Amino acid sequence: MIGLLLFLPLSRLPVPVYVLVLAGCAVLGIWVAGEAEQLFGTKDASPIVIDEIAGMLLTYCAIPVALLPLVIGFLGFRLFDIYKPLPQLERLPGGWGIMLDDLFAGCLAQGCLRLLLFLWAS
Repeated sequence: MIGLLLFLPLSRLPVPVYVLVLAGCAVLGIWVAGEAEQLFGTKDASPIVIDEIAGMLLTYCAIPVALLPLVIGFLGFRLFDIYKPLPQLERLPGGWGIMLDDLFAGCLAQGCLRLLLFLWAS
């Protein structure tokens, strides 16, 4: 939910700037998630949410701000985040596994959302 709330003001940015913010969030997230993993002593502890934020930001990248895409994107991201279509990513060491798992979910949700928007417009 935090990712969705952060997306709303960021959606006003030009797409290249948005992508830079997303990339910065991902890079920062790899480091922060790795440090948090050591601090909490467990893999992907529930207080670590930067991975969810980056995944949601990727889901909504260059997507129109409207109720239907926001709801579909949120549900799609949660679905892929829970069911983990590529569970090997989660086993990567440190912050890499924590972040790439959610970025992949965001990528899949983005693809599905774009396909649905394309079909809707046809």
